[in-house]
Amino acid sequence: MKKSSDCTEILVGKAASMDGSTIVARNEDGYGPINPIKFVLHPATDQTGASFTSAVTGVTVPLPDHAYRYTGTPQADQSDGQYEEAGINELNVGMSATETTATNARVLGYDPLVDDGINEEAMVTLVLPYIKSAKEGAQRLGALLEKYGTGESNSIAFNDNEEIWYLETAGGHHWAAMRLPEDCYAIAPNQTLMQEVDLNDSDNFLVATDLVDFVEKHHLNPTPGHFNFREIFGTHGEDDAYYNTPRTWYGQKLFNPEVTDQQPTDQDMPFARKPAKKIAIEDVEFFLSSHYNGTKYDPFGTFASGSADDQKKYRPIAMDRNQCSSILQIRNDVPADHAAIQWIAMGFFAYAPYVPFFTNINDTPVDYQNTTTAVDVENVYWLNKTLSVIIEPHFHDYVEAVNAFREGCQSYARQRVAATDAAITGDATTFLTQSNAETAGEVSKRTHQLFDDLVKHGLLLSKTAWEKGQNL
Repeated sequence: MKKSSDCTEILVGKAASMDGSTIVARNEDGYGPINPIKFVLHPATDQTGASFTSAVTGVTVPLPDHAYRYTGTPQADQSDGQYEEAGINELNVGMSATETTATNARVLGYDPLVDDGINEEAMVTLVLPYIKSAKEGAQRLGALLEKYGTGESNSIAFNDNEEIWYLETAGGHHWAAMRLPEDCYAIAPNQTLMQEVDLNDSDNFLVATDLVDFVEKHHLNPTPGHFNFREIFGTHGEDDAYYNTPRTWYGQKLFNPEVTDQQPTDQDMPFARKPAKKIAIEDVEFFLSSHYNGTKYDPFGTFASGSADDQKKYRPIAMDRNQCSSILQIRNDVPADHAAIQWIAMGFFAYAPYVPFFTNINDTPVDYQNTTTAVDVENVYWLNKTLSVIIEPHFHDYVEAVNAFREGCQSYARQRVAATDAAITGDATTFLTQSNAETAGEVSKRTHQLFDDLVKHGLLLSKTAWEKGQNL
């Protein structure tokens, strides 16, 4: 069974983004064992009488009669579940699932996790093909959790062109969801994070049908008169302070540099903040690819004052267990038939570029969908994973070339999105499928060239290189 992924997520409301998009983005981390990832498209399907049975828990769930087309980033080997993780459906609704969190032991005493419920591996499959809005996504998933339960603590995010909804599970059968204020961003680093929930405001909050009664019955609320979801259901341990909260601290340091009184281990940082300036896709990419850059906590040792202990003190956002990163962008400044883009990076995101894929398509590029369980650099996942093995031991020898490669790909990606927006004609689905193939093909070509350059340069870095007479 796949080990729970310790991921990092960022949400950006439409009034907080530079171009008015809603953005839901997450790094999927993994290993234990290694689970190679691919990018696929599921066509729309009529399926009267169909059901889904989980390969992980055995739960069987009846399905609606029609499934919308949607993208996904599942495992190549699905013998222990699909884990589709992130995608956008044909109605321009995005879903990212999941961010591993934790429910405190007190709550689990009254509502334990279950062995035969709906876990991460099934959530996108059971929800994304059947929803028409972000809020509807939270409602459908919440109803499934109440009925079937879950064996994990997770957060899940949904977006459409207007709203972002963020749902957190609590125990085996409980949950709450909030609408992110549109002028805010939020960072989720493997914690229960929602704070004050207004139980009377169904426009901005949704909760399990018996959540209030459950909390009252078991005396779970430490602050009567308030309903702070983080206080009631979350954890506040030392592992949070060193594994989780530093990632929130760094993100808020990037997007609110005027806030100078927070420390990496603070456990009372706000979940949602208004950024000091509006956030672009490139800012999201930088955050998800970051490793405490410019601080003494950078594990690559790029900040002179950082000691060896400092560099190992906090869990970074970009790390060698990165699997696949998806930025789900739903735009408002173009027609709906090409408004949705799923930006994908595979491998270690400190090195890998993000590639923009329009999601109104009928297929994905071959080297994104042909991922194998064995190492093969003819697919994008293993190409980037192999690059990370080459780069990390010689980071400072390669960093200039890697940064130039990533920045070049970033500019190219922007050019391709703009060119596609301007040139789209005829059948949008066919046009966008072909455009995606051209974009991905160019980035893959550049990545193979980087691979070639770094391998050849690396052959000159051997510690056993020796020239005759060099010590005479």
